[in-house]
Amino acid sequence: MANTKVYDMTGKPVGEMELNDAVFGIEPNNAVVHEVVKNYLANQRQGTQSTLTRAEVRGGGRKPWRQKGTGRARQGSIRAPQWTHGGIALGPKPRTYRYTVNKKVRALAMRSALSAKLQEGKLIVVDSIDMNEIKTKSFKGFLNSFEADKALVVTPEVRKNVVLSARNIPGVKTTIASVLSVYDILKADKFIVDKAAVTAIEEVYSK
Repeated sequence: MANTKVYDMTGKPVGEMELNDAVFGIEPNNAVVHEVVKNYLANQRQGTQSTLTRAEVRGGGRKPWRQKGTGRARQGSIRAPQWTHGGIALGPKPRTYRYTVNKKVRALAMRSALSAKLQEGKLIVVDSIDMNEIKTKSFKGFLNSFEADKALVVTPEVRKNVVLSARNIPGVKTTIASVLSVYDILKADKFIVDKAAVTAIEEVYSK
């Protein structure tokens, strides 16, 4: 099993922790990670775009000129797609882009993302991530001690003071171990995780 240093919130090493190789020590599968990220982004799409067809555009009830004898092309409505202000042919309508990915594939992608962060030296385990008060400046100092500008901070459960202290810092996101996202892990330059959250992650993904 791989060992990693455990730090306190000032950035000082306070010990070591063994990481489960089944979760943090696999060879990252980039194809699976790509598939899960693509699924995540598709599921974020609202699908609310909509255009009006010729039946939905106001007006156009009268035939603009008679069928024959004018020398012009026959027309049935001034709201046909070829007319200015006419309806849109084959335009987008509200739809859902949501689809599901196999549970085992999602788990493999998560293990791949976690292993990649460890291999890149961007996984930082902190003994306990908590705040006595809501103070953005103090939380910014905590991040600076790890040179983390763009970071994902993971706690074992929702810690209100941590969430509120971090919410106004650009590039920083907080989450909990049970709702961890592959996309968020890959997007962050530093993956800062509470020691207790590491244990929770291993319990879920080592199976």
